Amino acid sequence: MPESLQQFFEARRQSVRKAREFATRALDGWGLTSRTEDIRLCVSELATNAVLHGTARGHGFLVRLDIDDNCVRLEVHDSRRQQPVVREPTATDISGRGLTLVAALSDEWGVRDRTPLGKIIWSRFKTVGDAVHPISRSGSDHDDQPMEVR
Repeated sequence: MPESLQQFFEARRQSVRKAREFATRALDGWGLTSRTEDIRLCVSELATNAVLHGTARGHGFLVRLDIDDNCVRLEVHDSRRQQPVVREPTATDISGRGLTLVAALSDEWGVRDRTPLGKIIWSRFKTVGDAVHPISRSGSDHDDQPMEVR
């Protein structure tokens, strides 16, 4: 049975670390070990993109993780419809590698529009071979109800 956790973050640089910590807690709670570092890095890159490029003034972003028997799906919801572009940075560029990393580390990724506004950047990670144990909802301090990205 699929399990989902999500958390809303303010569009501030400090939220990238908080989003990564949220993902770590979720993955640890699910007993996921094989793809944890790949997923954490993708959360970091997508949250950074949301803060720098994806959120309109006064809006934040949402990180959602879904897990089932053999896959983790990561979603980052933001408030701008502007589609991200995979760049080809030079060796001396200090930024512009985020989506390239997401494409390299995930098994699949994409972007879709969000209603009424914004977009969702998602990535999937196969977890075949992991002993996944969904966390108990009763002990969770995270509300799993859908949240609107403001």
